Order: sequence, then structure tokens, then C-alpha cells
Amino acid sequence: MTDPDAASRADAAALLWGAPGAVVKRGPKPRFTLEAVVDAARQIADEDGLSHVTMQSVADRLGAAKMALYRYVPGRAELDAVMLDTAFGNPDGLDAGSWREALSAWTLALYHRALQHPWVVELAGRPHTPGPAEIGWYEAGLEALSSLPLAEADKLDALALLSGHALSMAHRAADAQNTEELLAVRLHPHLTANAHRFPRTAAAFAASSSGDRGHALQFGIDRIIDGLAAHA
Repeated sequence: MTDPDAASRADAAALLWGAPGAVVKRGPKPRFTLEAVVDAARQIADEDGLSHVTMQSVADRLGAAKMALYRYVPGRAELDAVMLDTAFGNPDGLDAGSWREALSAWTLALYHRALQHPWVVELAGRPHTPGPAEIGWYEAGLEALSSLPLAEADKLDALALLSGHALSMAHRAADAQNTEELLAVRLHPHLTANAHRFPRTAAAFAASSSGDRGHALQFGIDRIIDGLAAHA
């Protein structure tokens, strides 16, 4: 039995890596480009959220018929893959320094890149084929880890920890006003009234609500890097 997900991943890999046959060449001269289709999809995701990105909505944004898009991308799964890779972009301009400084800069850069397009957190969490840009982030991260006496598989796991933290914090920051602040407002009177039952939680929430939101991001980065230093 054919696995449709495997077929989609193969199509996505062809689009991302420029394999021959990734884009249909026959027929009239294309009116658009793959880049234009992806840019339209990204604009919709930035403005309205990932759930509003459909082949029809992208076609409407471009002023084209839905079926015309299939000259450029086989389907939504492949479109998602290219959207994700172009949103990641290249990890340029990372500051050199010690391995700790390089890893911290790498994680912060990934966080800020994800914060520009919060929907990448959802796409990155799905099974997908990494494209050249995402692999470029791996390459930069592995370069930062190159001086540590860790197994290559452990280095990849270290990057997974750091990237997971960065993406999680980007999602939290993007959604902060809608959820965290509302939660704090709703809970504050109840925690205050029940501080005798939950003294540690009440104190922690009070300190967190008045503190720097960036602290949790850097705190997590530093603790992961501390663990790597101890392990190495």
C-alpha cells in the first residue's frame, strides 16, 4: 500500500532541494513563481494565522484560479514545507566567540526568527523534510559545538533541546497578551486569597508577573549549556 505522507515528503524534498521534476515545466509560460506562491501563503499566515492558509486562499491572494497553483506546488503539505524553510532563512550574522557564546547566540537568533513568524512553531513540530535553510541552522549549531568532546548524535540532541526551548518560548511570547496576561489577571485574586494553601505558587506567580519575560528564555539557554559543559 502506498504511503501518501511519504509521497508528500518526497515531493517536498524535491521542491526544497531543487531536484529535477520538482516543478512542472510543460504548458504555457508560468504566470507566477514558487517564491510568489510561498510569499502569498506566508502573508496570510502572518496576518490571519496558519489555519487560514489554504490553496484557495493563496489563489485568491494572487488573483489566480486554485488549480493554477498546482503548477508550482503539489499540495498543502509541500507548501507548508517551503513556507517553513523560507521562514527559517539562513542563520547569518551569528556572533563568534566561545562555544557557550556561540550556542547562546544561535538559540537567541532562532527564537527571534520564530517570533517574526509564530506559525513556524506549529510547522516545525510536525513531521517534515528539512530544507537547505533548516539544515543551515544545524550546520551552524554543530560548528558551535565542534570543540566539545561529544558524540555527533549527542550534539544533534543538544541542538534539539536548544531549538525546542527557543521555539517554545517564541510561541509563549507571541501568545503572551492573549493567554498569560489574561491567566495572571484571572488567577491573581484567587491565589492571593489562597496564599496560605499555595504559598510557593502564589509567590512564584507574583514574581513572574513582575519580572522580565526574557529571563525565562536566557535562563533555559544557560541551564542547557551548563548541562552540556558538565557532560563534556
